[in-house]
Amino acid sequence: MKGVVLGGTASGVGKTVATLAVCRALAAEGHAVQPAKAGPDFIDPGHHEAVTGVPSRTLDCWLEREDGLRRNYHRGEGDVCVVEGVMGLYDGDGSSTAMVAEALELPVVLVVDASAGMESVAATALGFREFAARAGREIDVAGVLLQRCHGGRHERGIREALPDDIGYVGRIPPDEDLAVPDRHLGLHMGSEAPVPGDALDAAAEHVEADRLLELAREPPRADPSKPASPRTDATVAVASDGAFAFRYPATVERLRERATVRTFSPVADDPLPDCDAVYLPGGYPELHAEALAGSDALATLADRAAEGLPVLGECGGLMALAESLTTVDGDTHAMAGVLPGDVRMRERYQALDHVELEAREDALTAPAGGRLRGHEFHYSSLDAPADVRFAFDVRRGDGIDGDHDGLTEHRTLGTYCHVHPESGAFDALLDSL
Repeated sequence: MKGVVLGGTASGVGKTVATLAVCRALAAEGHAVQPAKAGPDFIDPGHHEAVTGVPSRTLDCWLEREDGLRRNYHRGEGDVCVVEGVMGLYDGDGSSTAMVAEALELPVVLVVDASAGMESVAATALGFREFAARAGREIDVAGVLLQRCHGGRHERGIREALPDDIGYVGRIPPDEDLAVPDRHLGLHMGSEAPVPGDALDAAAEHVEADRLLELAREPPRADPSKPASPRTDATVAVASDGAFAFRYPATVERLRERATVRTFSPVADDPLPDCDAVYLPGGYPELHAEALAGSDALATLADRAAEGLPVLGECGGLMALAESLTTVDGDTHAMAGVLPGDVRMRERYQALDHVELEAREDALTAPAGGRLRGHEFHYSSLDAPADVRFAFDVRRGDGIDGDHDGLTEHRTLGTYCHVHPESGAFDALLDSL
């Protein structure tokens, strides 16, 4: 599977819309497209899947390291992979778009906002390429995709100014419909507010799919020596609805490789499946707090957790396992009450970073002294008792109180940290059953 990275000059330049238009253009030419996202984001991949019908792969050097990154890439299906970047091309110390492109040896097509420039747009592209060369980085800025670019003289002026070795792969015309609405945690999910298909089709007509495919390359594969873990007889219940929507496709794939997976919706009050462990991913429990407060599934989960059923909750899952959740409007709703502490939503985000945790003792997802890499992004804070048990010391990030993460009670673990299966956390969970 060949691939190409769409890297932006900065955040907000229009990478997501550009990625969706490129996917549409390639599909219109008969190609099987595999979308992917550089960085730990859950929102943009939802838009990728809404447009392509294919789950988007998460590619993050911090979460997966180089071999895991390559493994995850090659688990995708199709003949061409379109990787949407994160922030500006070189931004981010844990896993920038440039780092992902470098690890996969993929070419970069630079997404540039051309709304107020012509020759300067070409100069910008040249500067991004030369920056890599001056820094000794193996990053190939091989093409340019013009965002918010009119046709005619505007487009011609930029194309003529581009160096011969930076290919022109098309433009996205200005269109008010080509936008994704915001919410407090960023963009709306693809299932909630998809970009209109007719607007994407119109934009895709201006993407030069053949030129993009000429630039695309196949990445190297990971070291094949990693031994496979044995399958278990366990059944894992995975919460799946609007309150628990932030999970990586690779996580569910990994769980299904080693166990039986049964999904359920606490928001819809589905009964908790008969299971040996429960996974509550992140999501938007604050938007479904009233439904969760009246959910028999959470009440059953609380009873089972007290009996020793292993439960892992990440971010939104942690919030649902707490005593209560108070919205920004001041409404307080009872949650499962498995973990001591009360959650309150805030107007501004409380943490946003790649994370590294060190287990203080044997935990559900890591042995004593073991380290987990993940990421955190949340608008809530958790007020816990002074004598609470924490599973992890925070070596990077904020966690729950700035120094610790992982509230523990019975065999339940709740963290603000989201982890990828390449961290080994889900294997550790299954091995503990």
